[in-house]
Amino acid sequence: MTNNDIFKKLRVAHQLRDDDIIKILELVDFRISKSELGAFFRREDHPKYMECGDQILRNFLNGLVIHLRGPMPPKKGKAKPAVKSDNKTKPDS
Repeated sequence: MTNNDIFKKLRVAHQLRDDDIIKILELVDFRISKSELGAFFRREDHPKYMECGDQILRNFLNGLVIHLRGPMPPKKGKAKPAVKSDNKTKPDS
């Protein structure tokens, strides 16, 4: 299965239009034109067909995660270790 096939299946499964895909790619700061995007969804024997590279598919998948889950909350410094502290002291035996 090629990257183009995967891209097509994701597009159909999520009912995405070209504008939606462009917006999803912009979520990860990846710009693409409608004509370039349309070339991925053409038949392989079409003269304007273009192979979908790994970078485009990877950026689309990363953008799709953000689109479906929402942006990640900002990190607040370093995480502290999860140590439960009791105020009671145990005597040494």
